[in-house]
Amino acid sequence: MTSHLSIIAPGLLGASVAKAAHERKLAGRVSIWARRAEVRRAITQQPWCAAAPEALADSVREASLVVIAAPVTHIVPLICELAPQLPAGAIVTDVGSVKGEICRDAHAALVGTHAHFVGSHPMAGSEKTGWEHAQADLFEDRTCFVTPLIESDRHATETVSRFWQALGAKVVQTTPTAHDEIVAHISHLPHALAATLCAALGRKDANWPAYAGGGLRDTTRIAGSDPQLWRTIFEQNRDAILRALDHFEAELCGFRAALAAKDYDALTDTLARGRHYRQQF
Repeated sequence: MTSHLSIIAPGLLGASVAKAAHERKLAGRVSIWARRAEVRRAITQQPWCAAAPEALADSVREASLVVIAAPVTHIVPLICELAPQLPAGAIVTDVGSVKGEICRDAHAALVGTHAHFVGSHPMAGSEKTGWEHAQADLFEDRTCFVTPLIESDRHATETVSRFWQALGAKVVQTTPTAHDEIVAHISHLPHALAATLCAALGRKDANWPAYAGGGLRDTTRIAGSDPQLWRTIFEQNRDAILRALDHFEAELCGFRAALAAKDYDALTDTLARGRHYRQQF
């Protein structure tokens, strides 16, 4: 699909993109840029990496498709840094879980360069981090949002969509604003709930975790993710997450009120609605 795929910042997602693209023969050449020298040395030993140059400019100078897989706060600064080195017609996308500000600033950074930016967010990942955990099938049957602006290049949008589809993802095109509202509820809110539940339980008897069954493990799995990574997500999508928390708080208050009033019919209704929603997955 692309002559030269360049991956910037090969964590779990970036390395998985490289591994999947290599196995599916979607790129003639895959180069990877990492800030740390020891990561570059290790990456070059992998069959899915043709080169890992030290300089960011050398990684993108001949690239036809660039995937920025850095934390959300680093995405726009990296694009600003590499913009002068991009060849005409190059397409840049990312994997950031917040899209509004990133899409606007990244598009602006490439105006006048003859390169194009189209935002992406694959709904895939793990509580495990690092390129060592890369999986070629990480995107298989997972939703991937593609979030063009009104002024985004149509060909670039189609190319980015086809690329994620070729990696096995189910592509959904929407606006950056709509994306941020959706993921605030279905991704960021669940993480907030899992983390605060664990934080609350952490104030109880230290022996309690030893008694836990599968329910607590399933409910809190994502609380094991990197706190600094999630701090940046909560910072960048603050307003939408606050709305999601308000929505959940109203539901939780209704549940508490029903329990306090011994209104077990209302309680059962909430449990039934929750079960119905879960069965749609």
